[in-house]
Amino acid sequence: MDATNAIALLTARANSEAAAAEKARERLIKGCEVAGSSLDHLMDAVLLADAMAKPWAELMVRIERHGVREGLAKQIQKVTDVLLNYGIALSTSMVANAARLHEQEGLRRFLSIAQTMDIEDEAPAEEPAPAVEPEPEPEPVQVPKATPAQKRTLAAIRDNGVKLWEFRIGQTQVSVECGEKPRRDMVEWVIGEGWATQDTSRSLSDGQAVSLTEIGEAILAS
Repeated sequence: MDATNAIALLTARANSEAAAAEKARERLIKGCEVAGSSLDHLMDAVLLADAMAKPWAELMVRIERHGVREGLAKQIQKVTDVLLNYGIALSTSMVANAARLHEQEGLRRFLSIAQTMDIEDEAPAEEPAPAVEPEPEPEPVQVPKATPAQKRTLAAIRDNGVKLWEFRIGQTQVSVECGEKPRRDMVEWVIGEGWATQDTSRSLSDGQAVSLTEIGEAILAS
């Protein structure tokens, strides 16, 4: 993958995670406005969403400083070091423990995606074109190629009201409001690729709605 496509995909993923974290905080704020509202699951959703978004936000800062290839490599190394140095000690605070566990999950999810990216070419950072020559036109951003089965999964997420829910501890299923039900492994795969996202503000036992990201929408539109 060249640097242009890589930065487009990484930026879209970072924006998607940041938007999910912002939505989680908005739900918590609304919950605080309702007297007697149970806030535990809303607070946990904020901790989880923030943990998912943090490594991607740090990545974008590194890319701005070092370029996409070196910035990605530095962020992968930092996340790997943090995970390797995690201890097993827990706090007496349930909130602190939840934040710690969610942080580890966010770092692992980041690595599972970032380590699959192989960036071949990257233009030198911040090198302006000679004053006597016009700026070259940027290359058009190409969306990822998807198989027919992957596109059917994205279409089902868009049209059929797909949810992931845990009917038994450790066992997750897919449900739909209408139409064809996609395979669970396919739904989880497109989420892992950043083509779709699941609503973590609700518990899996209640069902977490799955929706397309900007990348998923672009794939279907191509």
